[in-house]
Amino acid sequence: MTLPPYAEFLGLTVARDAGGATLITMPFAHAVTGRPGFLHGGAIGGLLEMAAVVALADALGIEFDATRIKPVNVTVDYMRGGREKETRAQGTVTRLGTRVANVEAHAWQDDAAKPIAAARMNYLLVR
Repeated sequence: MTLPPYAEFLGLTVARDAGGATLITMPFAHAVTGRPGFLHGGAIGGLLEMAAVVALADALGIEFDATRIKPVNVTVDYMRGGREKETRAQGTVTRLGTRVANVEAHAWQDDAAKPIAAARMNYLLVR
């Protein structure tokens, strides 16, 4: 899947987990550092956004296309500081209508049951 340039800047990679769901991984790099020892919130938010759009593109059966998936709003909850290590995220489509989609995404580091951040996003679909 082709991701936007910001995803490339973050070093994001796309893979499938054992259940076939899409998993996005962001390696730790100096470019994603915020305060010393922690990830920048914008990098975490970008990871969550990419996890959401990849999950939505999968649900629609299309390649990611910014002209067809337009964000309406994004809410990110930061739960704990992201440390200097690999971070993973996964999106879940909670509603897929003809014009609007709702997607949730969670980011974690060591344990998926202990997310560092979560997001709820609404998208306008251009069909």
